[in-house]
Amino acid sequence: MIPNDARYTKFGLIEDMLAVPELIRSFDAGRMQATAQQIAKVGRLLLTGEGSSRLFPAKNVIAEARRQGWPLTLHTETGLQAQEYDLADWAVFAQSNSGRTAEVIGLFDKLHRAGHPHRYSLCAHPQTKLESLANTGYVLTCGEEHAVAASKSVIEQALFLRALLEHAAGKPTLASQQGALAQAFQTAVTTPIDRALVERIAQAKSIYWAGRNDGVAEELTLKTNEITRKSADFLEGTYAVHGIEEVMDASDVLIWVNPYPGSEDKFHKTLVEGVGLTIIAIASRPTRFPTIIIPEIENLTPFVQMAAGWNLIVEVGLLLGINLDKPLRARKVGNEFE
Repeated sequence: MIPNDARYTKFGLIEDMLAVPELIRSFDAGRMQATAQQIAKVGRLLLTGEGSSRLFPAKNVIAEARRQGWPLTLHTETGLQAQEYDLADWAVFAQSNSGRTAEVIGLFDKLHRAGHPHRYSLCAHPQTKLESLANTGYVLTCGEEHAVAASKSVIEQALFLRALLEHAAGKPTLASQQGALAQAFQTAVTTPIDRALVERIAQAKSIYWAGRNDGVAEELTLKTNEITRKSADFLEGTYAVHGIEEVMDASDVLIWVNPYPGSEDKFHKTLVEGVGLTIIAIASRPTRFPTIIIPEIENLTPFVQMAAGWNLIVEVGLLLGINLDKPLRARKVGNEFE
């Protein structure tokens, strides 16, 4: 994705993506400290939302908390399924750009009527329905997005949850890393992509994303649907070599985020040799597959992986002549509360 190329300037989605580095630099990593202290006292936190508001923001911070051994019990669930749970002893944090997402409002309405004392929200606009049902509500600073596919709001939501849980765990480090993360993100989202890789993905029948259950590959699967209009599926961990190869064929492509080094030979034998498909990697090191190399930045590299994935998907969408801002059926508010 090259910012001064005329192909890109007409799309609001790309404008939003290119705004993310400055958003990262200016992010206030301290404004949620009071809520973090309340959550720390509860000790349990459910993160809820639908689609892009939950996949990367919630799953990424949960994965990092487990790697770091933060003393918090964390879980994420969609709004409808969470309504089936006993959340009396949990703090609940909901994210919804519109503040009108039906599933999340249903959950918070239930908690509100029950007098649940720890309900928190983060929306893109003030005075939303969701915020009215929360004890404390926060508003994103990234501004209105120009496209149906969420981009800059996803990153700010993820930054917010990272800062929130760092403070709750007593390990606030994000503020000291924001400058380096902004630069790494800028590099990954603007690095030119090999044209042959873009063409190969554009020709694929199905696009598979493989990777950890940290929200990156799963969110990029959703973005692939919205931006390229192609069938895409998320294959968690090494699921790609545990049976699904039976329905893959040589026209498919698998994009592997941060491959496990010890599994590369197995993926090559099963999928490249056995199926005949193409594997492309996004990683901070060379792999045995064609690899989009990205900067590594301590425990924030998943944000950079997201930038590289955006870069790749946008190039595919442009090659296919797709209007990146307006999918045919997808809506900005997937299921609006009425």
